[in-house]
Amino acid sequence: MAADKKKFWDKIADKYSRDPVADPQSYQIKLDITREYFHPDMRVLEIGCGTGSTALYHAPAVARIDAFDLSDTMIAIAKRKAEDAAVTNVHFRQGDVSAMNGSDGLYDAVMAHSLLHLLEERERVLEKVHAMLKPGGVFISSTACLRDFSWYIRAALPVMQMVGKAPYVGSFTQEGLINEMARAGFSVVHQWCPGKNKATFLVATRAP
Repeated sequence: MAADKKKFWDKIADKYSRDPVADPQSYQIKLDITREYFHPDMRVLEIGCGTGSTALYHAPAVARIDAFDLSDTMIAIAKRKAEDAAVTNVHFRQGDVSAMNGSDGLYDAVMAHSLLHLLEERERVLEKVHAMLKPGGVFISSTACLRDFSWYIRAALPVMQMVGKAPYVGSFTQEGLINEMARAGFSVVHQWCPGKNKATFLVATRAP
């Protein structure tokens, strides 16, 4: 299954890197809110980093970012972007988040943008993220809560998946996601959704 997912993201990586951000205004708001939680001595993990745009944007605000993605092709593009921008404190690596075994309490913050809805073992990954955060650390995510989306989007998805145009997407509500985070030991301190059929942005903390 992981191999199939990797093949899908490797295939679309070049197009993904060239396509403009679908909602640049909302993306910038999320970047700005995230930056409020960062400080210069932080060590940050990003899982599902794609081609690295978010990690590279936040690089000047923190000490180090470790950024992982399932796709080798995405990571290769991200490394080129880092080299072109002369960014040296972001370390891009290929890896499967579902098989991730990070050191406990290593990170001050973890980011997961456009990722959680793609995971079949979402709750287990949330538990791993919780373990890798220092007490009081923050988990920042942006997630498509498909069950809150319009019916026609939910109806079209299986067809797109059948023809290889869409990956696995879990079906859950924003409330359901927040409950999953609570079970993993997180408290949501900020939530924002820019509108119908848009991703939900959450900032959650691990208890001290």
